[in-house]
Amino acid sequence: MLTLSTFDGTDVPTHCSTADDRARRDQATRELLTTRAATTDEAERRRLLEQAVELNLELARGIAQRYRGRGAEDEDLEQVAFLGLMKAAAGYRTDTDVPFIGYAVPTIRGEVKRYFRDCTWTVRIPRGLQDLQGKIARVLPILTQELGREPDLDEIAVRLNVSPADIRQAESARGCFNVISLDRPAGETDLPLGDSIADAEDPYLHHFETVDMLGPILDDLAPRDRRILELRFIENRKQADIGTELGISQMQVSRLLSRILADLRVRLAPTTAAAA
Repeated sequence: MLTLSTFDGTDVPTHCSTADDRARRDQATRELLTTRAATTDEAERRRLLEQAVELNLELARGIAQRYRGRGAEDEDLEQVAFLGLMKAAAGYRTDTDVPFIGYAVPTIRGEVKRYFRDCTWTVRIPRGLQDLQGKIARVLPILTQELGREPDLDEIAVRLNVSPADIRQAESARGCFNVISLDRPAGETDLPLGDSIADAEDPYLHHFETVDMLGPILDDLAPRDRRILELRFIENRKQADIGTELGISQMQVSRLLSRILADLRVRLAPTTAAAA
């Protein structure tokens, strides 16, 4: 496991494969940025910001991967995603309950989409819609931090003082990017690009953001709620057995599970929709 030693000597994972690793990374990021906010030493502020960014480079790379094959070079996409990560680290408010990843994901994604809007159009849409897409990308992380979740289209429309129809029209114009010939060689081989494209999207990439968001959310659950999920979905225990261990009835276990899963769906729904 790759780790980074922070300013206090703590080793924090930079490549996270478990919810615990992601929670440790998010906590370390918050501590770095909290310390940064409390100091006026510019050199120290810059060093702490760089450490927070370095901790989360994997997150930026994962988001950049989602946009590959749409007319932009991979290296350019990563650099744009890193810029979005830098902006997220600089703009994150540590006095909120929103996990850093909950603010960083829409910020990075917005920066990548802005790059496509400004640099890689092949089908031209009206300039007004392009400008509106830029405004949406800028306001999305702000509203996410204020609401503690990603806003819906109506909430974005109210903040930008436009109609929901305008927001939907701007969102529907995504994807008008430069086209690369499918006959172009892929990498260093002679294989045409069209033959190297997978028939289906990598499921890991499809769920990358949702899985990464789940760690901090689970960390916020009450100990009993986390234990119920662990017993049911990791140890595969029956509800009656869970009730016996916790000293409650099977009916209470069923109701608690329904409530816990409903809460998780509500908190994950915006991210899942955005990743689709």
